[in-house]
Amino acid sequence: MKNVMEIKDFYFTYPKAPKPTLKNINLNIEENKITALIGPSGCGKSTLLRSLNRIQDLYPGNKYDGEILLKINDKMENILEYKKENKLIELRQRVGMIFQKPTPFPMSIFDNVAYGLKFAGIKSKSEIEGRVEKALQGAALWSEVKDRLKESALGMSGGQQQRLCIARAIAVEPEVLLFDEPTSALDPISTAAIEELVVELKERVSIAIVTHNMQQASRISDYTAFMYLGDLVEFGETEQIFLNPKEKQTEDYITGRFG
Repeated sequence: MKNVMEIKDFYFTYPKAPKPTLKNINLNIEENKITALIGPSGCGKSTLLRSLNRIQDLYPGNKYDGEILLKINDKMENILEYKKENKLIELRQRVGMIFQKPTPFPMSIFDNVAYGLKFAGIKSKSEIEGRVEKALQGAALWSEVKDRLKESALGMSGGQQQRLCIARAIAVEPEVLLFDEPTSALDPISTAAIEELVVELKERVSIAIVTHNMQQASRISDYTAFMYLGDLVEFGETEQIFLNPKEKQTEDYITGRFG
């Protein structure tokens, strides 16, 4: 088993909170696999996901304890030790994020995807054009937008906007992609397209996904983590978690007897 991320004895505390929101989390993200985080609202799934690229730091005062290790050049680095802004920017290029609501920039379709490449210091026009096309193809969007790359991304449908955000994230060739309920705002057809895309993407990138949709978790993930009240109750292969859970809490949640 090759891990791209390892979360060890991890605690997370929000500013002025009397106790940690996440407690003693131990979890691995395996290379080229999909790991789903499931559990009821408020259990800490999104807090954990947003800790994996330190995007929580955009709101100051949060406290991290433990380790979150990321594999960089075959060595594991503790991302919680990063202090400088340039290290955090580099981290978010390596560990990209797709949010619940599509977040295209108010610019052209092309410029949305090229934005991260230019930010990363790529100046060659031909290289940017090639990588934009490759990313749009990777997000199953190229055939739909190749004739309107200069049009505003805000004119796209919701499903297209979400795939554009995925193209923008994969253009900088991250090691890990984090999805925070990426289909909750989409219709069933767009949801199916995103799910299919996520499964295809794992050949190139390791994925962690937060979802309230247990059918989605069972359909697309290789591993599943069940969380409750800031604790990791159970983690294992998805088939085992759904068909033969070890913990009664997990079984009750999956069978709808929870609460």
